[in-house]
Amino acid sequence: MGPRDIDEIWGVCKAYTTRVGAGPFPTELTDEVGETLRALGGEYGTTTGRPRRTGWLDLVALRYAARLNTLSALAITKLDVLSGVERLMVCTRYLGAEDAVFDDYPYHQSVLHHAVGEFTELEAWSEDLGECRSEEDLPQAARDYLAYIADFIGVPIALIGVGQGREQTIWTPAGAETLVGRALPLAPA
Repeated sequence: MGPRDIDEIWGVCKAYTTRVGAGPFPTELTDEVGETLRALGGEYGTTTGRPRRTGWLDLVALRYAARLNTLSALAITKLDVLSGVERLMVCTRYLGAEDAVFDDYPYHQSVLHHAVGEFTELEAWSEDLGECRSEEDLPQAARDYLAYIADFIGVPIALIGVGQGREQTIWTPAGAETLVGRALPLAPA
C-alpha cells in the first residue's frame, strides 16, 4: 500500500512508559512507584516473564514519535493503572551532561545515556476508572492529564483504555471524528 492510500495514522501508547532490556531510560522509576506500575499494569514479558522497566510518561519521546510518524490521532492505554498514584509526573525535557537541556529528542541516542528527565507534576486521582465509558465519566484530574498530553504532543487523543476488557475503551469526541470512529455505531456522535 502506498502512502497516498493512508488517510489517518494512529499512534498507541501506554499512560506511562515501559522498556524491555538494557539501554537509556530517562524517566525510569526504580522505586516503589515503579514496582506498583509494573504490578498493576502486568508489565512482565509474555515469553520470558521478566519484569519490564517502568517510568513516567516520556512526552519528549512521544512528541518525537508523533512528528516522525505524522500521527493524526493517539490511543492511550492503561490509564487505569495510574489511579491511586500519589504524585503523577510527566517528562517534559531532558537534562544532559554539562548542564545541557533538551526540549526536543536528542540528535543521537548516546545523549540519552547521560540524560535524566525533567518532570512536570500533574494532579493525581484515586478513583477506579474501570466503569468509565465516556470522557465525562473520568475524574477531572484524569481528563486534565489527557489534555496535557494532547496539547504537549500536538495530536488529539481518539481512544482511552481504562481496563483490560474490550468494553473498557472510551471513544473521545476527536476519536468519533476519525474515519474509524464515524464508521462504528458505538462511537459517540
